[in-house]
Amino acid sequence: MSWMRKAFLSVFHYPVKLLVKAHSIPVNVDSELGIDKEKPIVYLLPTNSVTDQLALRMSTQALGLPSPTDTLTLAGREYPSTLFLRKTQPLFRSGVDNTGIEDVFTDLFHLHRDHENLDLQVVPVFITWGRTPGKGKPGLGDLITYKAAPSWLRKLFIVLFLGRDNFVNYSKAVSARTMANQHGSDQSIAQKLVRVASTHFHRKRQSMTGPTLLERQELNNSVLGSDAVRRAMAEESRAKKVSHEKAKERAQSYITEVAADYREGLIRFGDRILTRIWNKIYNGISVGHAERIRELAANGHEIIYVPCHRSHMDYLLLTYVIYHEGMVTPHIAAGINLNFWPVGKIFRRCGAFFLRRSFAGNKLYTAVFREYLELLFNKGYSVKYYPEGGRSRTGRLIPPKTGMLAMTIQAMLKGVNRPVSLVPVYIGYENVMEVKSYLNELKGSKKKKESNLQVFTAIKKLKNYGHGYVNFGEPIQLNQFLESHVPNWRECRDAEPEKKPAWLTPAVNELANDVMTRINRAAALNGMALISLCLLSSKTQTMSEAELKQAMGDFIDLFKQAPFSNDATIPEASADELLKDTLKLGRFDIQDDDYGRLISPQPKSAVYLTYYRNNILHLFAIPGLIMASVFAKKGISKNKVFELIASLYPLLQKELFLHLSQDEALAHTDALITTLVSNGLLREVDNELLPPDAHCKQYHSAWLLSRCMQETLQRYAVVLTILDKEKSISRGALERESKKVAERLSVLYGLSSPEFYDKNVLSSFISALKENHWLDSEKDGSLKYSEECEALREDVMALIWPEMMQHLENVALNSDKD
Repeated sequence: MSWMRKAFLSVFHYPVKLLVKAHSIPVNVDSELGIDKEKPIVYLLPTNSVTDQLALRMSTQALGLPSPTDTLTLAGREYPSTLFLRKTQPLFRSGVDNTGIEDVFTDLFHLHRDHENLDLQVVPVFITWGRTPGKGKPGLGDLITYKAAPSWLRKLFIVLFLGRDNFVNYSKAVSARTMANQHGSDQSIAQKLVRVASTHFHRKRQSMTGPTLLERQELNNSVLGSDAVRRAMAEESRAKKVSHEKAKERAQSYITEVAADYREGLIRFGDRILTRIWNKIYNGISVGHAERIRELAANGHEIIYVPCHRSHMDYLLLTYVIYHEGMVTPHIAAGINLNFWPVGKIFRRCGAFFLRRSFAGNKLYTAVFREYLELLFNKGYSVKYYPEGGRSRTGRLIPPKTGMLAMTIQAMLKGVNRPVSLVPVYIGYENVMEVKSYLNELKGSKKKKESNLQVFTAIKKLKNYGHGYVNFGEPIQLNQFLESHVPNWRECRDAEPEKKPAWLTPAVNELANDVMTRINRAAALNGMALISLCLLSSKTQTMSEAELKQAMGDFIDLFKQAPFSNDATIPEASADELLKDTLKLGRFDIQDDDYGRLISPQPKSAVYLTYYRNNILHLFAIPGLIMASVFAKKGISKNKVFELIASLYPLLQKELFLHLSQDEALAHTDALITTLVSNGLLREVDNELLPPDAHCKQYHSAWLLSRCMQETLQRYAVVLTILDKEKSISRGALERESKKVAERLSVLYGLSSPEFYDKNVLSSFISALKENHWLDSEKDGSLKYSEECEALREDVMALIWPEMMQHLENVALNSDKD
């Protein structure tokens, strides 16, 4: 390193330290990127910049990586620890000179050929200041926006104004040994490395800042000038008997109603505000599998995020996480109910675009919205929408609405230049701020309309909400999905553009189900959900601290040894730490007696715990059934367990969006039984599965596990019993009668689960019965009880509590009199 370079680094060290806050992406560089801290490292940066190098040094110090300002010694020769693709742009000249980096790499590869034990890691690092996308029309603000190789004067403004928004984005290490072993001369290999690095840095910039912003005039011209919207305007003019100008004016108003007005400056301001809010209300935000979205972006994919919807907080939390994972924040599909002043304007400038709850009967609005969505895809904007359509009131996934997915596929049929990937996202909380209003709505209260008063009330009530969880599920590459499900889908591109292909609806339904199962596959086990499940499974909803700690530990060990999926995340903390942290949230009643602490829900709040239990109930479906059968039968053979799972799994799969196929579920059952036995939650004697001995410390955990699926099984018993009594009944009557009986049983047994008699949940089970051919259909559409259904009912009735079974029989017999 030259003496001048060292002088610059020394002079600017303290100003940069004062002005710059370096955000490292990713934080776990060794595990995600395969960077070996013990091997020599040379950092490769796009531009020869002292401030970039100093920001990198701040980042490497925090990550425990070698310093980029030290001299690197290889085979007795000295090299700089940082190399640059380009020089800084001269102040009075537009061209950017190369740095001679190809000669350095040529020399390094030659050195590797002479020394077989040498293996240098080349780590590309993209450093950006702010995340401002390009504009169609440059303005004064562009003086401080990041350019590929800014002059020293522009860089001065950049550091002054954007120093707190510095992002140091690391990429996977490239082995110089592997490169040197390739065929060709050292110089040609070096040239290839430089070309690939230049392309890589361009994609990095695209993934962090996104495409050039859409100017309003370009947006209007693109949407209004499309064939679909022009046809819709002509039809609007004929059908409504209005002039063409009036129809065009109406289409323009729809664009204004729908379109986002993205402002990166507001995103940066929002990041500062949200960081303070998160630090106040969350103990931390855990992010899982973020490397998936970075890999998609690196490969040039159009990314569409499809998360579950638990809370209005989702809009902010997921966008915040995506921003801090080094990705451009997506345009977000939001319900028109959120477009009220001033919140709507703020959301719109953060990238929200608004859609109505129903498009029915308004062809012009439908055409405008579709064209806008297609324009976002074609311009390369990432997009986020919620497949459930609205927030879950029960804590479990609700059946998806398929409209946005259908429009996504139809956009592909028209031709999207880049590969398109859907990224399912699981979002979980240890406390959801709307949970009380959700339960009131389930009990019949009318949903309150969003307003400024609600916003201010929510802000005022902000408190410790524990931990937040965002897990990115396995992406679905739409091209591959369509190739496997509709091999001739590309032929539709040449057909009539507005004609809906016959295969679209079944393909979209299959895709929607795939999205939901991948969301649930990426579930996050957490302290609040585990405690809720344990307490609600307990007969008195009260447990000693020792029992609760034992059960939590047993369940965590179970999922570590027999994972629900590779995407689900399990707490790294011990059960003791997890319990202490969750109790600090102040959501439970804690009493001390002579034998220790007793933990229970706070008065009249057990019902709120069902929401958090339902977030993870699908993880416990198969182990819960296994244990329910063992305790109910007081001993059962493995084969009988497999038969029971084979019967009930298709119903649970439909209701809980389980990802395993029937064969995979049976294989997982076998693995679970082995683990349950080895962990002391089951005994195996003479090929029979038995509960653990009552004096065994795992007995209470096993008993809780046997009860966790009781409400689901009881709901099944309600529907099957009414079918048995009626023999033939219309679907509507079956849903109404089932709801009435379930409500009665809920009162009789004090069940703290409004979804026990929720019409949507009951309807989902009835649909599963039909799809799996447990029910026959009459000519008039009525549902007919069958022999197979009788066998299923016997299996279910054997698993529910005897007193519940007796009351169910009596209630069903007398239901007409109530």
